Amino acid sequence: MKIFWLIFALFLVHDAGAAPAPSILIVGDSLSAGYGIELRDGWVSLLQQRLTRQGYPHTVVNASISGDTTAGGRARLPDALKRHRPQIVILELGGNDGLRGLSLRETRANFDAMIKAAQSAGAQVLLVGIHLPPNYGPEYTGKFHATYHDLARVHNTALVPFLLEGVALTPGLMQPDGIHPRAAAQPRLLDNVWPYLEPLLKPQTAPLARQIN
Repeated sequence: MKIFWLIFALFLVHDAGAAPAPSILIVGDSLSAGYGIELRDGWVSLLQQRLTRQGYPHTVVNASISGDTTAGGRARLPDALKRHRPQIVILELGGNDGLRGLSLRETRANFDAMIKAAQSAGAQVLLVGIHLPPNYGPEYTGKFHATYHDLARVHNTALVPFLLEGVALTPGLMQPDGIHPRAAAQPRLLDNVWPYLEPLLKPQTAPLARQIN
């Protein structure tokens, strides 16, 4: 009996000292909050299922709010970083900025601040791009699309070029508003994100020390 309790006590000590599972913090808008569909059908929920199925220990924290802008994300990100201490931060924002015709300079400044905050907290960043309908004019939409690529280059982050690739113009995959994807489209959204996220899940290989002759 004494041996049993000794082993049990050692297990508790080991478990208490175990590192918490790494987390993935998603700061997004309605496209990640599951607008118009069951939350369990959204691509974020499907992401958690895929991670578990493939043996990744990560826990997904969905901090997405329908209707949110980059300004809203910037305001609430610091608290989320402190609370969850994520290994990876996925920024899926900007669509509402564009649809409202907000200043691209302000959108860029908000993204700059969020990326710097996440990286300063030790997290890797995955930026998720979005495209605007052509009726917003080629100049604005062109600059809007280019903002994501420029941010990824400047801050050396991973980038999903277009979250709704293969969905936005596919009949039957969008809700009647033409903005939000149906439940049937969510696996495709996850497939659009996964190739850019998966490399961030794996341990980074330390660079070889330079040999001194």
